[in-house]
Amino acid sequence: MSSKERSLGAAIWGAGPQSVWHLTAYSENPNVNVVAIGSRTEASAIAKREMFGADCPIYTDYEKFLSNENIDIVSVCTPAELHAGESILAAQAGKHVLIETPAACSFEELHELERAIDRAGVKTVVSFVLRWHDVLVNAKALVDSGALGEIFYIQVDQWNTLFQWGVDGPWIYPQSAMLLNGSHAVDLARYLLGANVTSVAAWGFDINPENPATANTVTLLEFDDGAIGKVSSIAEGRRPYTFNIDIFGTEGTFSNGRLYTAFTPKQNDWIDVPSAPFRSDRVSEPPMGQMHHLVDCILQDVDSHVDLNDAVNTFEVCFAAEISMRTGNPKIRLPYRG
Repeated sequence: MSSKERSLGAAIWGAGPQSVWHLTAYSENPNVNVVAIGSRTEASAIAKREMFGADCPIYTDYEKFLSNENIDIVSVCTPAELHAGESILAAQAGKHVLIETPAACSFEELHELERAIDRAGVKTVVSFVLRWHDVLVNAKALVDSGALGEIFYIQVDQWNTLFQWGVDGPWIYPQSAMLLNGSHAVDLARYLLGANVTSVAAWGFDINPENPATANTVTLLEFDDGAIGKVSSIAEGRRPYTFNIDIFGTEGTFSNGRLYTAFTPKQNDWIDVPSAPFRSDRVSEPPMGQMHHLVDCILQDVDSHVDLNDAVNTFEVCFAAEISMRTGNPKIRLPYRG
């Protein structure tokens, strides 16, 4: 099959900063043509078309955008509260969907989206982009190789602070930091363990009383393989962006790119596992592999390891954590039944 015959049409809905990385990846992929750019603001869509020299139509109406028969893939890059509804409509239109996180903002939205994707039979990737970061690739390889033995504890911290963004004021989003930032930490804990979370207990704190949603959270986790863990998301700290990963196993430990393992019995200090460090949470700094991965899944007709079906447990953890924080920090069991 020639590249022309296998070419897929990709389109962006939402032309804000995140869309740049989607457009960059699609423009670089030999099996993809950018066939449409849509936004609620026409000027931003036109600006992105000019930035990439794309020869494609511009849309401000989502229904008309989805009616474009040349579109095979939709990247949903709009604000968080719009992701679920727009992804449902894209799936119903028969489009494969790359969904920026969070995929949904409530249990109800999440399960409605899950049902829509299942009925449509389209491919999805949820934008947990850090799975493609060098540190995570190394950590996953070590876990899967058995170098750490049986994993019994994992902690992942996502400290993406207002200070780093130059914001001097309240948390600026209607969603909690646990959902917007901490979901990445939950996803990586699940991914590294290869396990789902069965219970959650969480605590939250706000420095600024005007925060519309909780900006600092700590969540304890139990997994279905017997392991336990902790994730935290801090948005009001005064420090640069930080992502911590600690994995404790019966035969060794991995800690932020360092390895200590019984496989080397004379080891008396950490072994560095060189890789690109976590310096930024922007999509450009881990690789833009998620877009290329979705294209490969479509062409090979296989489901992604980071599709919506996989992501359901991650977002259930986030919503359960918010319930725990609101109700005196009880343990919330998953799947949540209300």
